[in-house]
Amino acid sequence: MAQTKSETPILSRSLQNKSIVSRIVNQITDAIINGELKPGDKLPTETSLCATFEVGRNSIREAIKILEAYGVVYIKRPDGTFVNDRYSQKMLDPMLYGILLEKNSSDEIIQLRKVLDIGIMQQIMHTITPEQIAHMEGCLENLRNAVSKKDKNIDAVLNADIDFHMALTNASQNQLLLSMYSYVDRITIPSRKNAVKMVLAENDTDDFIRLHTEILTMIARKDFTGIEQTINEHYKFWKQVI
Repeated sequence: MAQTKSETPILSRSLQNKSIVSRIVNQITDAIINGELKPGDKLPTETSLCATFEVGRNSIREAIKILEAYGVVYIKRPDGTFVNDRYSQKMLDPMLYGILLEKNSSDEIIQLRKVLDIGIMQQIMHTITPEQIAHMEGCLENLRNAVSKKDKNIDAVLNADIDFHMALTNASQNQLLLSMYSYVDRITIPSRKNAVKMVLAENDTDDFIRLHTEILTMIARKDFTGIEQTINEHYKFWKQVI
């Protein structure tokens, strides 16, 4: 009986309506997502892929280069090309660049960061340890010291703020979540720096520290409801400079 389209192995499907290289990249990626290719599997040989996709060697080589750059596959000479079986931070690079290229994405980035913040904080409430709380308190004290100095340094305050929030994220012990958060953090640093400038210029440091203190208090109390309201208020500084 002839195979239906849904039964056809992904790597054997016809390439249509896209650039040749991007179609190869997409179909190999789809094969991995759908389990046709599994982590650690060796990809078919270059000759086999040429025959499967009915394309030349240059197209296959370019597609493999892209997949390697994304961290999806790795090349082990002379054995061949393999599906990566471990996480690599560069796997998220395409997502980062895609977000940066989106027009008028500032509000969406804030929403994304807020969802991550609330979700992370609600998650760590289940597993938070006294040692982790103590570490966060140390980061909060560093932030308090940075904003209390007579000659306040914007970068020092920003870095202390980043350290505080990364301490919260690290407590999740979820490497993928940490990596996604780190990427969003990179995108938001310029606007967060502007927010810090505004806080220092308008002498809002007491309120700034109060909100960070409330975040830690909510986590220690395991206040799942209150943390969302606190995060929403915390974002007021950022929203004013977007």
